[in-house]
Amino acid sequence: MPATRSGAAALRVVLVGALLTVLGACSTTQMSRMNAPEPVVDIHRSTMAVEEAHAKRARGERVWCVPFARTMSGIEIRGNAETWWSGAKGIYERGHDPEVGAVMVFSGTRKLPMGHVAVVSEIVSDREIRIDHANWKRNQVSLGMAVIDVSEKGDWSAVKVAYDPGKYGRVYPISGFIYPQPLPGAMMAGAETAEDATVVVSTSGAL
Repeated sequence: MPATRSGAAALRVVLVGALLTVLGACSTTQMSRMNAPEPVVDIHRSTMAVEEAHAKRARGERVWCVPFARTMSGIEIRGNAETWWSGAKGIYERGHDPEVGAVMVFSGTRKLPMGHVAVVSEIVSDREIRIDHANWKRNQVSLGMAVIDVSEKGDWSAVKVAYDPGKYGRVYPISGFIYPQPLPGAMMAGAETAEDATVVVSTSGAL
């Protein structure tokens, strides 16, 4: 009997060890994000994005959300805003938790048929953030705009955007957040693409 109990104990140790190995492998990416330094706003990129937008307006050109978000975040994805979520798959880390420097992807809707992208600039609370983005108000840059999570599960799948301090508009569905860190071995999206000045991006997104 002692030998049987010893054998059973040894088997449990092996099984627990195998389980921990599997869980460790599954959580490698999550742990690496948890152990990473707290993200901060890249002042250089932020300044560059705003200056580019002002230069375009001075030349009489449209200011779109996609080039602004790409410059500010450093996330090299091309195409309409609504395609960014699927376009980031296998290239950049994606998730449903806001993080400073991450791009929040608004899903395409009747109001926003080509979606919208914005860069998270501040985490206020579990249910409120600030974003920097362009063309929410036609041809303008909006900095530090408040956004609240109104999803039932608190997973940032639905938000409202402030149009005045303390006043929020309609509900917008959110695909998720794209984080600036490329996945290991990933090929940058659109690396072979020239400047996409002719790509149609977001609608104005007016409330």
